[in-house]
Amino acid sequence: MTKKESVYFAKMRDFSFLLIYIIIMFTIFSCAGQSESDFNDDKKYESLRQQMVETQIIRRNITDQNVLKAMRTIPRHLFVSKRYQAEAYDDHPLPIADGQTISQPYIVAIMTELIQIDSSSKVLEIGTGSGYQAAVLGEISNSVYSIEIIQGLAERAEQLLDSLGYKSVQVRAGDGYKGWPEVGPFDAIIVTAAAPEIPQPLIDQLKIGGRMVIPVGESNQDLILITKNETGIVKKSVIPVRFVPMTGEILE
Repeated sequence: MTKKESVYFAKMRDFSFLLIYIIIMFTIFSCAGQSESDFNDDKKYESLRQQMVETQIIRRNITDQNVLKAMRTIPRHLFVSKRYQAEAYDDHPLPIADGQTISQPYIVAIMTELIQIDSSSKVLEIGTGSGYQAAVLGEISNSVYSIEIIQGLAERAEQLLDSLGYKSVQVRAGDGYKGWPEVGPFDAIIVTAAAPEIPQPLIDQLKIGGRMVIPVGESNQDLILITKNETGIVKKSVIPVRFVPMTGEILE
């Protein structure tokens, strides 16, 4: 290599090092501002999640460790609009799109505990809504099917759940009254809209020994736990509730 070539390559090497240094420093400073804000937000919401579980869930005698772990983990604030994110962990329901709601955290917890699921359970949810209840189910079960009658809600929930890594949750738009017979029967069914009566197709799709929880009633609603046995079903009223009404074929 000639002296001239040696000088040329030395300059190119120095230039390359300088360019790499600039890129690294730019990346560090760019990420620093973002990560500090993201870190503060994450810490804030994590603190609110833990407080929610301690004060709203455990104090109301929810003891299922799978449920508690799920609700400590899931970023509930991502399932509501930015307008309501500051209230996402408060002790009340919140509005979402299309006149629907995301249920009060305690209601999500008690309904999930009542159906007694684990990783092997096949679960059907009627009324995907924002997708939060489906995420709670997906933290526990490896097989969750969720139906939402409002197309836009179904699409948004599916996208959010997929972005958060809930590959075990399948969402489709459809009438929840009919259930999802092609993938049934189910170990557990959870209904997040109030029905005037218990839909027979859902009872038919419940396994023997399976459990279903559903709000029943119109102006006055009760959360009903249904257990299916060899001779029929056993119903138990749990607590009074207030849910948006189920729509579709059940009203015909």
